Amino acid sequence: MKKLVFLILFFISALGFSQMYNPVKWTTEVEKISETEYKLISIATIDVGSHLYAQNIPDGGPIPTEFTYSNSNDDFELVGSTIEEKGITVDDPVFEMRITYFENEAKFEQTVKLNNEIDHITGSVLFMACDDEKCTPPTDFELVFNLTDNASIKKKSTNTLVIDDDKANNLLYGMLPSEIEQPTSNCAYEKGNILDIKSTNSSLWSIFGLGFIGGLLALLTPCVFPMIPLTVSFFTKKGDQNKASGISKAILYGFFIFAVYILLSVPFHLLDSVNPDILNEISTNVWLNVIFFLIFVFFAFSFFGYYELTLPSSWTTRTTQGENSGGLIGIFFMALTLAIVSFSCTGPILGSLLAGSLTAEGGAWQLTAGMAGFGVSLGLPFALFAMFPNMLNALPKSGGWLNTTKVILGFLELALAFKFLSNADLVAHWNLLKIEPFLIIWIIIFAGLALYLFGKIKFPHDSPIKKLSFSRIAGAILVASFAIYLASGFRINKETNTFTPLTVLSGLAPPVGYSFIFPNDCPNNLDCFKDLKEGLAFAKQVNKPVMLDFTGLACVNCRKMEEHVWPDKKIDDYLRNDYVLISLYVDDKKELPKKEQINVKRIDGGSRTLKNYGHKWAHFQTAFFQSNSQPYYVLLSSDGKKILNTPVPYTPDESEYTNFLECGFQEFKSH
Repeated sequence: MKKLVFLILFFISALGFSQMYNPVKWTTEVEKISETEYKLISIATIDVGSHLYAQNIPDGGPIPTEFTYSNSNDDFELVGSTIEEKGITVDDPVFEMRITYFENEAKFEQTVKLNNEIDHITGSVLFMACDDEKCTPPTDFELVFNLTDNASIKKKSTNTLVIDDDKANNLLYGMLPSEIEQPTSNCAYEKGNILDIKSTNSSLWSIFGLGFIGGLLALLTPCVFPMIPLTVSFFTKKGDQNKASGISKAILYGFFIFAVYILLSVPFHLLDSVNPDILNEISTNVWLNVIFFLIFVFFAFSFFGYYELTLPSSWTTRTTQGENSGGLIGIFFMALTLAIVSFSCTGPILGSLLAGSLTAEGGAWQLTAGMAGFGVSLGLPFALFAMFPNMLNALPKSGGWLNTTKVILGFLELALAFKFLSNADLVAHWNLLKIEPFLIIWIIIFAGLALYLFGKIKFPHDSPIKKLSFSRIAGAILVASFAIYLASGFRINKETNTFTPLTVLSGLAPPVGYSFIFPNDCPNNLDCFKDLKEGLAFAKQVNKPVMLDFTGLACVNCRKMEEHVWPDKKIDDYLRNDYVLISLYVDDKKELPKKEQINVKRIDGGSRTLKNYGHKWAHFQTAFFQSNSQPYYVLLSSDGKKILNTPVPYTPDESEYTNFLECGFQEFKSH
């Protein structure tokens, strides 16, 4: 029970945090033992009320503290393991195990023996800290140990990487963020802010709607649908003596279903607060996208009926025991039990929602909005049918149609799987899953779904089809029409010399320029630069304003803008003739040259090492324009020293985007 209460307090408190919970500060010291041996000392200063976990924690507990030391050139050897102080050992009521942690301050010592003369050693510490209400997510912090000739006594070093601000700014832009002149004209200034708010709200409501649809689909699966009358009958019968009490408990049950799915999104808010680029890093990670691809294929074949997807039975047993607690706790455990036992049907749908929300331009609030929509549509029927039990008579009886729904979802999961494989292919520059093979695969999948609905393909749990129903025939015709629509994506747009982009597939399919037959590095055959300094040099030479296009290879809204807004005649004319387009991809994993892999300051006060081009442009965007969403458009003077008007994010309205470009161009001409 304490464990449940702790988790509920943790999730609820985390939702209310707008700033990062960071209770541990790290410093380093070095103690010289001999000419070749040093003691590296890491000191954790812990806020009052919080604690840091030790290095050795039993499996199933919190994240232990872990130290690593960079030694790519074999410059030194580790002598023994990292030693820690005694700490405080308790029987933890939350994790139900014996755990050691530290309060106020903790020291960790690692002895090293040098093989070569070096002036410093770098390392990192992965740790987790908690107080009575909340915990940090697993956090990685870089450590620097300065080795000096006179280190016979303890000598403190900084707890951050050595950063050369001038070198960083010269590499990125050639000037400081404060030296860029801000827009002075009111031209589209307020409009830009309105667009930002509107697009954010619109995006949240859109993903709420998608989550709601996902919940409705989950209701129509054999894991959930039969439970509606059973659960509602339980509440209404139990409330015979006090009908109002039974109905109120059923409504509360529906609310707890909603709450369970909301809580699933809370950890991602903590991740988002640690590093503004972390969700971008997650969504565009090559191997994570490959894993998503494999998981979705696995989900698809589960829906086809080849095997059953279940959570450990011990989970169900524990939550079922909790139902006997009675009152609010018992009802909460009933809702949690529903979430667990229905996982074989809801899991793949939730997986789609999770993976789809963590996009480069998405974020934790989009995930919460999607989970909220899913929870509302899943919990609402239980509350409504409890208030109006006669409506249960209108529900269709369970039957083969429930399995048909699962199989249809299986085909959709299979199609979505290739979306994530496409993300990995784009970001890693594999040049395998370009627009042609992607469209062919989707055509085959949806043609297969049409054949299934026509009764030509069968799966293990399908009931015999004596006669095709009207709804099944109509669905098959609709799906077949969609397959034909996909084939229309091979039409050639003679103006841009590319395939014609399909509106429905914006952000799902690769860009039409990512093609074997009609390859094009820039959208719509525009001229663009992928390097900031090259683009600025050209703009200065031709005396044209610049449009910085902060974009992503796996960015959904970026593709929508490029394929459905930029082709507008007025917009295309501006981009083709009046502006120098510089597209900076914040998720490009191509490694930077070694001389450009420098250390920079984050806007949150931390530091990071720029390792690839995506890191470079993402840091440039956050440091110079205080934004980390994509797409993001900034209009600059030809020398790059002045922002012409307020930058805008995703702007699907052609007239508003035209006004934005026209405003910047007029401002450029007036100076």
